[in-house]
This record gives sequence, structure tokens and C-alpha cells, in this order.
Amino acid sequence: MSDSHDNMPLIRQAVEYFNNAGVDLVLHAGDYISPICARELKNLKARMIGVFGNNDGDHNLWRERLAGLGEIHDKYFEAEYAGHKLLMMHDPFELDDLAVSRRYSVIVYGHTHLPMQRVVGETLVVNPGECGGWLTGKSSVALLELPSKKVTFVTL
Repeated sequence: MSDSHDNMPLIRQAVEYFNNAGVDLVLHAGDYISPICARELKNLKARMIGVFGNNDGDHNLWRERLAGLGEIHDKYFEAEYAGHKLLMMHDPFELDDLAVSRRYSVIVYGHTHLPMQRVVGETLVVNPGECGGWLTGKSSVALLELPSKKVTFVTL
């Protein structure tokens, strides 16, 4: 998920979707906005890992509010997961160079508010769209199945 932008009812719907789907990890690619969103995110049954977006303030308070749920990183998050090297970031400014680098098998990003998936060589690049729905009027999240790298976009 990405770009939830304080839309509490839609964050709640995303959490319910992830809980009902039985996901084991939720990635949030930034632009939560206010730490008040942690109230809904704490209802996740899965662990959450996030990165900060360009509109997120008070990083220390965010980390405090998400304690016990997961972790939140400043700009990038890299990890091995289900046999894949993952990269998550908010801003897509270095996206093309990172995609062609062949360092990652999956890159998740946000910022554009537009759901998108494409494959660059062996790298799957995914933007789940905007959870908050403020910019496009459409709220979406994405489900990524590993190791198959199958992506399903879900409209909330």
C-alpha cells in the first residue's frame, strides 16, 4: 500500500482486506501523513514495514506509534524475502536506474498515486496506487504473491 494520506476509513478498509486475505507482511511505500493513522494500522494482524514519503512529518513520533507493529525507514528498505531481493521506496526518481541494475527482483514504490506494474529484465516494478483516494478518486492496494511475483490490484 502507499499514499494513504490520512484517509482513516480507507486505511481501515485496507487493514481489513489484508487481515481477511491472511497476508504475512504489509509494505507501505510512504505518505501516511499524520501519526494518527497508526491507530488503524495497529489493527493489522501482519507485520508492517514502511518507508517515509515526501509528505510525512515527525519521523520519531511515527516510529514510536508503530512500535510493536513493525518498522519504518527513512528513504529505502531493502530485504531478502521469500527468495527475492526487495526494494521499497516512495519517490520514483531513481526507479529506472534501480530497475535496470538487476540488484532487485521486486521494487515497490509510491508517490505517483497510480497503480502500475511492469517488468524490467527480471525485476518486477509495482506501484499499488493510492490507498487514500484523494488525488485520483480511486483507492487501491496491491497484493504481491511470492515467490511467483503475481500482483493483484484491489480497489477499496
